[in-house]
Amino acid sequence: MIGVFLTSDTLALLGAALAGVYLRLAFNGEYHPSLYWHLWPVIGLFLLAYWASGLYPTVGLSPVDELRRICLCTTLTYLALGAAIFLFQEGETYSRGVFLLAWLFSLIAVLTGRLVVRQLFSRCAWWGYPVLILGAGRTGELVIKTLQHQPGFGLKPLAVLDDNPGKRGELAGIPILGPLSLAPALAVEREISYAIVAMPGVQREKLMTILERYGHTFPHLLMIPDLFGIASLWVATKDLGGVLGLELRQNLLLPGPRMTKACLDVCLTVVLGLLLLPLIGLIAVLIKLDSPGPILYSQERLGRGAQPFTVWKFRSMRLDADQALERYLKENPNLKENWELDQKLKDDPRITRIGKLLRRTSLDELPQLWNVLRREMSLVGPRPIVDREVWRYADKFELYARVLPGLTGLWQVSGRNDVSYDERVNLDAYYVRNWSVWLDIYILIRTVWVVLVWDGAY
Repeated sequence: MIGVFLTSDTLALLGAALAGVYLRLAFNGEYHPSLYWHLWPVIGLFLLAYWASGLYPTVGLSPVDELRRICLCTTLTYLALGAAIFLFQEGETYSRGVFLLAWLFSLIAVLTGRLVVRQLFSRCAWWGYPVLILGAGRTGELVIKTLQHQPGFGLKPLAVLDDNPGKRGELAGIPILGPLSLAPALAVEREISYAIVAMPGVQREKLMTILERYGHTFPHLLMIPDLFGIASLWVATKDLGGVLGLELRQNLLLPGPRMTKACLDVCLTVVLGLLLLPLIGLIAVLIKLDSPGPILYSQERLGRGAQPFTVWKFRSMRLDADQALERYLKENPNLKENWELDQKLKDDPRITRIGKLLRRTSLDELPQLWNVLRREMSLVGPRPIVDREVWRYADKFELYARVLPGLTGLWQVSGRNDVSYDERVNLDAYYVRNWSVWLDIYILIRTVWVVLVWDGAY
C-alpha cells in the first residue's frame, strides 16, 4: 500500500515538473529544459516531507486532513527549494514561471493521483491493513460499517472480540471469534497491527485494564470515546500535567476562518460567474425553446439564523408540475410512500427534457451564484431547506441555522439523491460541527468530480 502511494506521488511530481517546464517553454520560455534535469533528486525531498507529515501509508486519515497536509507540505517544500536557489545565487538560472507552474501542477497531480489510486485499488484484497474490533455492540457495528463503506481509509475489519458469551456469530458480516483474551494470539497469528476499542459505555476501570493489557499487543490501538455528536475532524489532544484533554476547535467562532470563507466565496463566485456567462446564456435559450414558462424559478428557503430568503434556480419543471405529480402518484401508488419519505422520484414526471440534463449536471443551480454574492448563501454549506422540512432536523436545526446554506455541500458529494433524508441531516450536522476552510476546499474539489460522473443525480 505504501509502495502504491510512493509510486503515484513520484509520477505525479515528475509529471508536474515536466508540464511546468514545457508549458513555460511553449510561451516563449528563455531557459532550456536541460537546465532542470539535474534537479530530479529534489523529488525525494517532497516524498520525505510527505512521510514526515504522516502521508504514508495514510491509514485512517480523513480526506480533508490529507488534503491539508499535501497542500502544506508541497507548498513549503517549493518555498524551501526557492529559498535554496536564492541563497546559492542561482536565481538567474531558473525561471520563476516554471516553479509557479510546477507548484500548481504538483498540487493537482498528487491529489488526483491519490484519488485515482483509491478508486482503482481500495477494494482489492491486498489493500489496507487488517484491524481487530474489540467490542460487539452498536458502536462496534457502526465502526465496521463505516470502514466497509469507506475502504479508502485502509483499515479492513478482520474479526470481532467480546467478553459477552451471548454475542457470537457475526457482526455486520465480520465473525465474532470469542473473548478479548484471544487478542494477543490473533495479533501474532494473523499479523494484525491495528485494533479498535469500540466499547464507549464500559466502566472506566475495565477500559483502563483493556488499554494497558492490549496496548502492548498492537502497535496501533484506537479508542472510540463516548463523545458521539461532537466535532471529530479538528480535535487535538492536550497534556494537562498528565491529564488527557481534548481541545475542540470552534472554527465557527473564529473571525479569521470566517473571513477567509467569505473571501473565498466572493472571489470564486466572481471568477466562476464571468467564466460561465456564455453557458448561462445558452441554458436560458434552451429552457425557453424546450417548454413554455419563465427561465428562472424562485422559492423561499431558510438561511442563517432561520431567516427566509429567495433562492434562484433555472426552471427544470413543467408549469403544471403539481397536477402532473398528482396524476403520476395515482397511477403508481407504490411510489407514494417513497415520495412522502424523501420527496424524490427517479422518474419525476414534472421535469422537462432540458430539466433532466440540468439536474443531472447540477447546472440548474447556477443562478444561486447570485445568492452567494448577496451573502444569502455560501458556495459550501448545508442544503437550503423550506419551512416544512424543519421538523426533520429536530434538535439539529439549531446547528443548521448557525451557517449560510450552500450551493454545494457534504450531501451533494456523498451520493446526493441516493442518500436518505436522515443521512442528509446527519451530514449537515457533521459539516457545521467540523467546519473549516479545508473542509470547504475538499467539498468543492469533490463537487467537480461528482458533477462530471453524475454521481447520484436524477
